[in-house]
Amino acid sequence: MMSQIRVAQIKVACVQMRSGTDVAVNIDDASALIRQAAGQGADLIATPEMTTLLDRKPGAVWEKSTTEDADPGLKAFRALSKELKTTLLIGSLAIHAEGHKCANRSFLIGPDGQVMARYDKIHMFDVQLNAGNVYRESDSFAAGSEAVIANLPAGQLGMTVCYDVRFPDLYRQLAVGGAKIIAVPAAFTRITGEAHWHILLRSRAIETGCFIIAPAQGGKHQDGRETYGHSLIIDPWGEIVAEAGIDPGVITATLDLAKVDEVRGKIPSLKHVRDFHPAGKP
Repeated sequence: MMSQIRVAQIKVACVQMRSGTDVAVNIDDASALIRQAAGQGADLIATPEMTTLLDRKPGAVWEKSTTEDADPGLKAFRALSKELKTTLLIGSLAIHAEGHKCANRSFLIGPDGQVMARYDKIHMFDVQLNAGNVYRESDSFAAGSEAVIANLPAGQLGMTVCYDVRFPDLYRQLAVGGAKIIAVPAAFTRITGEAHWHILLRSRAIETGCFIIAPAQGGKHQDGRETYGHSLIIDPWGEIVAEAGIDPGVITATLDLAKVDEVRGKIPSLKHVRDFHPAGKP
């Protein structure tokens, strides 16, 4: 009798939202979409950056957030994960940190309701796109400093958030460290999303040979911002296997993690990285 080779597969779902300024409403909206994803058989359900609050009013992030132990969203999602017996990646929540700032913190919650891993967004979105679109994330948030890889039954998951996607060294570190899936929960602006969203995410998949799951915020929000949406699931070859539009909803795909090794075998670029110096410098 021929032996059977077990193929590591995982069904993932990206929840796309249009979070507003009311934390309780956002928790309810996210929970309904998570239930929808669970009903479609997802093993790993991921929500976007700032799942429970998008509010640009000065001081609002601090006023409407709290410590990790007291956060109502984290409590609700831990209970929901346990009820549904599924793994949740909550893209990020604003959690009180030092210096009267918050951490933009992503949480991986297991089917038992316990927090498996935490990641604080490393790169702060401090940009001026035009006169009417100025963002200074560092005014409200403290930057993280540690890359995080979490263990899932099917394989390892690298955790990142939104603006991190513009820093490929982080993604290379995650891939070299064993990640086969990398999460990029985001609240990309419409302007930057139209120009760069697909290109950046496909590039990170191709460079690392990883699956990319990118749940996003989409549409016109209560605080006046406009986000791009287009949540994506991308395979290690850079092909888009599922994509959302602008409105809230759920996309799913079944990932065959054997494809990671297959692609890296064809193009082993992670093994070909070399040190070099700029021309003219020692």
